[in-house]
Amino acid sequence: MTSRIKYWVVSTSTCLAVMLVVGSVLGRGADQSDNYKQLGVFSDVVARIKSDYVEEPDMKSVTLGALNGLLESIDPFASYLNADQYKDYLSSKGTARPDVGLILSKRAGYMSVVGTVPDSPAAKAGFGMGDMIESIKGISTRDMPLAYAGMLLQGAAGSEVELSVVRVRNPEPQAVKLTRAALAIPPIEGKMLAGQVGYVHVDALSAAQVRQAADAIRNLQKDGAQKLVVDMRDCAVGSPEDGLAFANLFVGKGRLIYYKGQRVAQVNVDADPSKAITTLPVAVLINHGTADGAEVAAAALGDNKRAQLVGERTYGDASVRKAITMDDGGAIILSVAKYYTADGKAIQDNGLTPAYVVTEPEPQIDVDENGEPIPEAQQPQQPKKSLDSDPVMRKALEVLGAKA
Repeated sequence: MTSRIKYWVVSTSTCLAVMLVVGSVLGRGADQSDNYKQLGVFSDVVARIKSDYVEEPDMKSVTLGALNGLLESIDPFASYLNADQYKDYLSSKGTARPDVGLILSKRAGYMSVVGTVPDSPAAKAGFGMGDMIESIKGISTRDMPLAYAGMLLQGAAGSEVELSVVRVRNPEPQAVKLTRAALAIPPIEGKMLAGQVGYVHVDALSAAQVRQAADAIRNLQKDGAQKLVVDMRDCAVGSPEDGLAFANLFVGKGRLIYYKGQRVAQVNVDADPSKAITTLPVAVLINHGTADGAEVAAAALGDNKRAQLVGERTYGDASVRKAITMDDGGAIILSVAKYYTADGKAIQDNGLTPAYVVTEPEPQIDVDENGEPIPEAQQPQQPKKSLDSDPVMRKALEVLGAKA
């Protein structure tokens, strides 16, 4: 049996044992005797592997891998941090440190790119949704805690970090060096389109971006806008709170959304009438790169019949996360509550499927002789897509009854 198979066997049995332990401890109303009976079976399997396999496995590393595998199986944004990692996490939390601008989740054990911070080093290097990060600074991301990966990507401004990445369009791992920089989200701007349609491009959300969006909408209304298109495609930066504040600009009353968890009673988030600034018809553009706060905003607008959603299914990431400390000084970062649409579907589990599904054409990216995307800074400037070449925008205008 190869070492890979050995690792898989021990990891699987240990992971299942951990899952049963969690189930037996947290299960409510379950048959405890049945849980313990199953625990006994898997404990016996682990014991047999330890006693009868050709060599003694390293149970410490196997258990660590199993813990991260368990967390990933239920929450792609969860992490287990040991005591030292958790101390580093706490010391860096809430501080704006130079970074490369990657937004990550876990998929098949490795780091998967959800999106990038606009104008960040990662965005300029052509990283996109679905790219897999194989290693960071020479350290494999297999079973690496998500929060720890985020810490490795941060560092002094101007310093470099080397990644091994498997691109969506190139299955061969490629080494990429990114230079860390202070991240600054570009301001939100609006423009007037033909037919008195206002266009607002939202590629990131924050408290500042919500205020800028409000100003842009007010200015468009002053200029005579009768309808609005809000483009939230590839918007993966922003918390659920930012998304709710954004949705409140359009919804003046009623429930925006709700969230709940096993130990979190349902919380209904209602609109504040004083913060609503427009009643114009709205179309919201979404795609696979729309995540987190942008998904919450789109769900709130769609559920309240304040906007038509046009584009592709969103990524699926909207939850309340909490660091839960362990007895050994470590912690697990886990979703303790999920945001739900009006029909009771968890956004994190299902994403949002728009009423009008329109597939976007694949972006054309120049590559070098190795098949690697040429960084944005080295590519010739190309004119932005016109409405005629953007099928999602054209569908939105059709839905609004406007002409492209």
